[in-house]
Amino acid sequence: MTQELLYDRRGEVGWITFNRPQARNALTFAMYEGVAEICGRVAHTREVKALVITGAGDKAFAAGTDIAQFQEFKGGEDGIAYERKMDRILDTIERCSVPTIAAIAGFCTGGGAAIAAVCDLRLATTNAKFGFPIARTLGNCLSMANYARLAALIGPQRVKEMILLARLIDGPTALAIGLVSELVPDAAALHARADELGRTVANHAPITLQVTKEALRRLQARLGDDDIDDLIRLAYGSADFREGMAAFLGKRAPKWSGT
Repeated sequence: MTQELLYDRRGEVGWITFNRPQARNALTFAMYEGVAEICGRVAHTREVKALVITGAGDKAFAAGTDIAQFQEFKGGEDGIAYERKMDRILDTIERCSVPTIAAIAGFCTGGGAAIAAVCDLRLATTNAKFGFPIARTLGNCLSMANYARLAALIGPQRVKEMILLARLIDGPTALAIGLVSELVPDAAALHARADELGRTVANHAPITLQVTKEALRRLQARLGDDDIDDLIRLAYGSADFREGMAAFLGKRAPKWSGT
């Protein structure tokens, strides 16, 4: 475990913390793998009865994948490999047999939003911003599993609005549409409430929780069965994706060509 990803046990509740506040907790591949490793281990050892996932500070839960991770991409096949990796990691988190709680303060975008979406419960502060602004930043796409998961959470139309308009959903809106279950005023209240909920579910019948989680996961997974490798290849192999990366790293607005 690196200092960029922290894990500690507080009684029967485990806490995973993204610890790159200087970069809005942007996620490296090692951090993604670390979360999956913890969730996979907990599923087998039952060393804790609930997991809270959160970000250090009050500015961000996690502001997506660190863009530096994409600089070695050469074409569409790299995008497919990346989405396969992400699906494996997110599936491991989603399949964790104990309840998972995302405690969200500030920005929760891209890969961070994908992790929050696979958690069983989501709490947020009033300053939370949730979304996938890829249509104005990188010009890439999501995997079918992620599209299906988001559609199951908030409905296809809201997913279209969020991605086509590159719209970030604020805390009150996230509460209104059911994306989060509770809203609290600040990070201190968020952590206190997440701890309270973690201890609550830790006292409930573990097999009931495990079976319910898995049944609903299987129900939602049916929506994501279609193969969209051709679409992923199109997005990640495009000149627009390369332009998006260059513009982001150069801190300028991208110039989309549609190619």
